[in-house]
Amino acid sequence: MTPENRARRCADVMWAKDAASKALGMQIDDIGPGRAVLSMPVAAQHLNGHGICHGGLIFSLADSAFAFACNSYNRVCVAQHNSITYLAPGQSGDRLIATAQEVTRQGRSGIYDVAVTTEDGRRIAEFRGASREVSGVHFEEDT
Repeated sequence: MTPENRARRCADVMWAKDAASKALGMQIDDIGPGRAVLSMPVAAQHLNGHGICHGGLIFSLADSAFAFACNSYNRVCVAQHNSITYLAPGQSGDRLIATAQEVTRQGRSGIYDVAVTTEDGRRIAEFRGASREVSGVHFEEDT
């Protein structure tokens, strides 16, 4: 199995159970070893009291992209620490795009950066996630 096929299969297995990301309107746009791109439209139900996209939903999009990137090797990974810096507001009608990229993987730990942008490239947030491998795989592979 190629690394690209492994990453896709891991994403398919996770996506089938990911009710939260689906409920927020997210979709997987690209996936590969150590990387993932997810997007989400900003709709009326995503707006906070200031009339802009709620920061928790921006965090959720970045966190989901991080999750698909760090789980792309067929090893079950969870977050051990995440942080986000908000740079600009998401507006109603925007399509937010979270691009996750592996920075490093050492032993059972990994570091991933996620840039959240709009379709026209406006930077909304920067997220950094630290992952930890736990026991288990997403699917059994032929050896």
